[in-house]
Amino acid sequence: MAIAVEMPKLSDTMEEGVVSTWLAEEGDAVEAGDVIAQVETDKATMDLEVFDDGVLLKKVVEEGATVPLGELLVVLGEEGEDPADVLAKYGGDGAAAEAPTDEADEEELSGAEETPEDEAPHEDEDAGTKHDGASHENGSAPADESEDEATPQQPQQPAPSGENGRLRASPLARNMASENDIDLAGVEGSGPQGRIIKRDIEALLSGEKEAAPAGPEATPAGDGAHERPAEAVPQPEEDLYEAEPISQMRETIARRLAASKFTAPHFYLTVDVDAAPLMDAREQLNALAEEREQQRLSVNDLITKDHPQVNASYLEDEGEVRRYKQVHVGVAVAVEEGLLTPVVRHADGKGLAAIAEETRTLAGKARDQGLQPEEYEGATFTTSNLGMFGIEEFTAIINPPNACILAIGAVREEPVVENGEVVPGQRMKLTLSCDHRVVDGATGAKFLQTLQGLLEEPTGMLL
Repeated sequence: MAIAVEMPKLSDTMEEGVVSTWLAEEGDAVEAGDVIAQVETDKATMDLEVFDDGVLLKKVVEEGATVPLGELLVVLGEEGEDPADVLAKYGGDGAAAEAPTDEADEEELSGAEETPEDEAPHEDEDAGTKHDGASHENGSAPADESEDEATPQQPQQPAPSGENGRLRASPLARNMASENDIDLAGVEGSGPQGRIIKRDIEALLSGEKEAAPAGPEATPAGDGAHERPAEAVPQPEEDLYEAEPISQMRETIARRLAASKFTAPHFYLTVDVDAAPLMDAREQLNALAEEREQQRLSVNDLITKDHPQVNASYLEDEGEVRRYKQVHVGVAVAVEEGLLTPVVRHADGKGLAAIAEETRTLAGKARDQGLQPEEYEGATFTTSNLGMFGIEEFTAIINPPNACILAIGAVREEPVVENGEVVPGQRMKLTLSCDHRVVDGATGAKFLQTLQGLLEEPTGMLL
């Protein structure tokens, strides 16, 4: 019996995944536990395993396709078995799961039926009427000329087409072609059944592939009276900007932080810390670490060590404020496509050297997209450090469901007053972003006061 393999939930916040690489082909025999593909989630690139033995009868999606949770990826079964029954369950040919990276294309591929909206523009085009924004440049072309002139929606040109002969392209691809003066008749589609989709237009705009000649209409004939003036030729899009698809990670970051910013009432508290004792302690501890061949300590490691308060979440769905008995600190790490927060678990019970080593290991895995779910889930408090970039002070958006995030600025040298005299000093600003539903101003201020005391007398963290 044929078996459907669906897109699984590979992270706690995952809603869809991108099939980045296929590691098995149709006809390959696979066993339970074999990895058949790699899937890009909102957090990392994860292995996709199968849980049954069999032959890979059909791959329903291509590399680069965005697939919602629960949609069909592949069909397994016995050699020679017909996967038609499984495909029919998911939309005939599996097109529902072959969604490109935009919602419009997803709707276009949801099945074999064409909607009235999809048909109407082509019927109007045959009559010389265009409703999608494409028009003659002076807006006064006669009706018979508009039929002869090549447009991005012209169905008469040789191009991928359905049974009725009309050009097969998603609505988004049509709009992009119209906006960029691209003749779809010369575009080779990479979607199901040769359909032209968003990534085909993007490939043309980026120069990754070229459009085929669109036919005689592309070269005006005659005395040139209707030729486009040279100055009206649009500048190539690649000279104006560089476009890249929104990654799963960036899309999730945008959604979650927007929800955090506009759901949790943020307020901010900033304290200016005397960083000289902290830097002296760091220097002494690093000298000791080198003698013992241990990991050197950063300012971030010293601050991560102690977070006894403000370790909570506001859980509206459960109707409770949850105050955690264990401290799991998320450490924000910048990666190529956005931001990840690997978690140092039980940070309050670990030594500085252990925190330093674990933080660097997790940060390296984050940059290589190798974090496992248990390594980036479950933070109870988050720190974000931009001091290494020279940023003296900033405010950070709370990482839900945490109640607070601590923004760490650069250690700066400046004159300070000690015992009535101006002397060289080192200062550092810390800004605590608080969810006012959980943390009041006085609570946040007391936390910063405690933290400031520990940083200005670092030996207190060793007790």
